[in-house]
Amino acid sequence: MTDKIKLMIVDDEPLIRKAIKYEINESHTMIDCRIDDDGHVQQKELEVLDTFASGPQLFAALNSTQAQRPDYLLVDMEFQGEPTGGIFITERVRKQYKTIFGEDIKIIILSGRFDNPLETESNRLHRLKEIGGVVFEALDKGANAFVSKNALGGFSIENIVRAVSCLERGEKYYFNYPVMLTLMEAARLFFDQESHTSLDEPISDEEREILLLEAAGCTAQEIAQRLTHWNESDKSIQEKQKELSRKFGIVNKSGSRIAKAIQYRIINPKDIAYLKRTI
Repeated sequence: MTDKIKLMIVDDEPLIRKAIKYEINESHTMIDCRIDDDGHVQQKELEVLDTFASGPQLFAALNSTQAQRPDYLLVDMEFQGEPTGGIFITERVRKQYKTIFGEDIKIIILSGRFDNPLETESNRLHRLKEIGGVVFEALDKGANAFVSKNALGGFSIENIVRAVSCLERGEKYYFNYPVMLTLMEAARLFFDQESHTSLDEPISDEEREILLLEAAGCTAQEIAQRLTHWNESDKSIQEKQKELSRKFGIVNKSGSRIAKAIQYRIINPKDIAYLKRTI
């Protein structure tokens, strides 16, 4: 073992910063990185380089010519009442320090939002959507892992150690148990809603072709010319478009029909062959 895995922490709670740094460095925490060709587990020691109470403190340290390059950033999600302060830090690190650190620096988001059971929440559906949105926004901005501050028995660095270990072994993303539980429930909620999203009346193959051509930008006359196998006129196409609007329960507008067709998964945006402008 020659290298250490270097970690920097950003959290506005001094006790959290001190507890993580002390427990990791004093216990000489070892990380399982990979299994070699002989089946042996390769390990590296995890070391906390420094801790910061805010994003500006972190950025000042990263801008220093004497700064050591971290392999990981552990970033609290909420700073001094800002619910998504950790996402701002993640986004800035990815944009501003990409040329310095490259894409290989890993960012772990730390949050206490997952510690309460969802069943006890008064506004459970709202919380599911809010948490799911935060997680996916964090991932979109460049986070690699999302872990809860608390384990079942209270605060533990095991959440952090597992995240680093999984990322070191090549996983792109990592979520610990409370986060996964929330995301699984949010996913079930989404698919349950989707399964009930259906029309009372079926859409025919011809109507689907009309919707695809309409989405591509064709007029009723152009649709009739292209659907010669259905032997339709532009007037009959217009009548079918009105009928589609009636089935969808919307006003008779092209944009509304296309939006509803995509919502009901009657057409897929990938199947739309958009027309090129000629002028």
